[in-house]
Amino acid sequence: MPQKPLVIVTRKLPEVIEARMGELFEARFNRTDIPMTEEELAAALAEADVLVPTVTDKLDAALLAKAGPKLKLIAQFGTGVDNIDVEAAVKRKITVTNTPSVLTEDTADMTMALILAVPRRLNEGARLLRNNRGKWPGWSPTWMLGHRIGGKKLGILGMGRIGQAVARRARAFGLEVHYHNRKPVNPVIEKELQATYWDSFDRMLREIDILSINCPHTPATFHLLNERRIAIMKPDAYVVNTARGEVVDQEALITALEEGRLGGAGLDVFEREPAIDPRLLKLENVVLLPHMSSATVEGRSEMGERVLINIRVWMDGEKPPDRVIPAIL
Repeated sequence: MPQKPLVIVTRKLPEVIEARMGELFEARFNRTDIPMTEEELAAALAEADVLVPTVTDKLDAALLAKAGPKLKLIAQFGTGVDNIDVEAAVKRKITVTNTPSVLTEDTADMTMALILAVPRRLNEGARLLRNNRGKWPGWSPTWMLGHRIGGKKLGILGMGRIGQAVARRARAFGLEVHYHNRKPVNPVIEKELQATYWDSFDRMLREIDILSINCPHTPATFHLLNERRIAIMKPDAYVVNTARGEVVDQEALITALEEGRLGGAGLDVFEREPAIDPRLLKLENVVLLPHMSSATVEGRSEMGERVLINIRVWMDGEKPPDRVIPAIL
């Protein structure tokens, strides 16, 4: 174990985190914050003892095969690791870590914001005032009518930390909480959240008014919300996604929205980020955000702290606390 391992960071991190890294390690930073090319990532993998990537860095098996013998830790700056072939990394005896828990509350806040914004047409109202330079006809009994969320049924896809945090917020707004997960959560938690478990995703979709997607992107969840499942939802239902764009068949979602077979959508993530399908930009009943649900100063700093902890524990010859195990993905 080198006394000061070479840590290569692929994107610009909060200044306080970069300063700490510079003190603790031989650190190399990406000052431009421009995503590394495949060739640059390959060079970093070949040279580093520790790589600190983000969700924008695709580390597949072919690229990981170019890793040098020194590389023993990939300390992801982020919770999701769908950009990394974890199994391929582990086969090469490279430990992969992430930064769980620290983004839970921030992401749940933004999810709840979208759950409120779409039915109440917040985006449409704000855009109308801006486009008309503040001019509007004044209050009217029938103008800009949306839908209340109190009493509606919220279906949560993925009842992990974020899903549970969303459920707590939803209860405060009077929503009925329903959820689909690989298995039911602890009965104590289920009782606290007053949540109803559905073992069938299809059956839940037929009943709910709002779907919140809070599951990770894995091979099993790719296009989990597909054309067939969108077709069985209520025609005035809403879809909110702050997880990963790949969980939704975006083409099928857009078609349903264009044809009026869904009430609307709130999307913070997209299937082919950073590209945005131009058809989404034309839809009035869609709120679009640039993957910012976890974008808080506090959250990013705490992510950096988790990365530092994982690297320090690894340096001490111990197993980092946030190791990602392929079997649980």
